[in-house]
Amino acid sequence: MLVVVSFLCGQWPIFQGTVTQHIHFFIAFGAYNYFRRFIHFACGSRGLNGLLSVEYYCCDRPNPIIQVHELVSSMSVVHHVPPKKPPTVVMYTSFLAVGVGILLFILTSFSDPGVVTSVNVSQYLAAYPYDNIIFSEKECSTCKIPKPARSKHCSICDRCVARFDHHCAWMNNCIGERNIKHFMMFILWHFLICIYGIVELALVLAGRLNELLQVIHILTAYYGIGNSFRKLEVNIIYLSLRHRVLPFVASLFFAT
Repeated sequence: MLVVVSFLCGQWPIFQGTVTQHIHFFIAFGAYNYFRRFIHFACGSRGLNGLLSVEYYCCDRPNPIIQVHELVSSMSVVHHVPPKKPPTVVMYTSFLAVGVGILLFILTSFSDPGVVTSVNVSQYLAAYPYDNIIFSEKECSTCKIPKPARSKHCSICDRCVARFDHHCAWMNNCIGERNIKHFMMFILWHFLICIYGIVELALVLAGRLNELLQVIHILTAYYGIGNSFRKLEVNIIYLSLRHRVLPFVASLFFAT
């Protein structure tokens, strides 16, 4: 928990000069700097240049690494969302939920975010006029075309995007005017799937708790063991190992 809080909140002024700030600095910067020094010490300049090339490709250029990881992870969820022997409705609903998520992911990843070119720049200038307060007339120094209001040049994709929101590494695409709806639907859909997962997990935990209460009742009513949990603890652990853990371990080694 300390590591998570330090990573997310360590840069806040309230943590200045504290252990939390030092942990945040080490996670965000220090660990990688030490790793670069180690590569330079062990492999010399060629090894360090190779590491910097990999860093540039992964962090500063569009690449499908994280995109493929996201797609594979989404597809692998199909094997874990349904319970072991799900009702037909739950099973097909789970497949539908994952399928819709993958479809929205593909639409967001491969759709045009609203790239501004010399051909369509006049259309975007008319659609997004300058207000001369926040947005004033400018020219993109890279594309050499006027920049419509709310547009931005993406340094990773090396293109101007209308109503630019951000570059999403998970999608390997910019999020802009033409695919922002797909992206928001993707986020909302996965939020609903997370809610579904929380409800399913709560039901599973409730079932396990009910089983535990039944075990306590059996030990108390039929074996005359006292109501103190300390007296029941050994028997509960024994029954759990015998009927839950050992069969699960055996299935891992002897599954056909």
